[in-house]
Amino acid sequence: MNARNLVQRAADLGIRLAAALQFLAPLITRITLGHAFFLTGRGKLAHFEDFVGFMATRGIPFPEANAAFVARLEYYGGIALVLGLLTRLFAAGLASTMVVALIGERQQLIESWRWEGDVGPTDIPSFVFLVLLGWLVLFGPGPLSLDKLVSRWLRVGAPVVQRPPVRTGTAAPTEPAAS
Repeated sequence: MNARNLVQRAADLGIRLAAALQFLAPLITRITLGHAFFLTGRGKLAHFEDFVGFMATRGIPFPEANAAFVARLEYYGGIALVLGLLTRLFAAGLASTMVVALIGERQQLIESWRWEGDVGPTDIPSFVFLVLLGWLVLFGPGPLSLDKLVSRWLRVGAPVVQRPPVRTGTAAPTEPAAS
């Protein structure tokens, strides 16, 4: 066996292995983010008055209503992400909370993109969460999710089979010759 064939076989094996394991990327992303949001939501609900005070000091309008919404979104959204249920909807909602968090951290975010210093964009958790949530919104929950089970049950997103038109015995019209 020559070197070219050996490299080709190794590449083919690598591609097949990556394809077989690709279900892990959305699964691990969902579980990791879901767990984190569940914990933060639970903490915000347990210390609700402190969270309302934090929102008020940040100048967020209607701090009590927004605190109640965000805490529950994180709590229930975290559970839903772990299960892969309504993934795109909850990921979009949670992403919007990360945008609000980044607005509050905009100076740190801007500075993180400079080429000097020790802090980069991945050192800002709300930015990392926003990127991962955006990925879930765009690419979905993956095959190991309740979303996938529900879509199969409802036949949503099933490939549409197009049948050729039925011809009734009359000759099909011909296209005029191009001049």
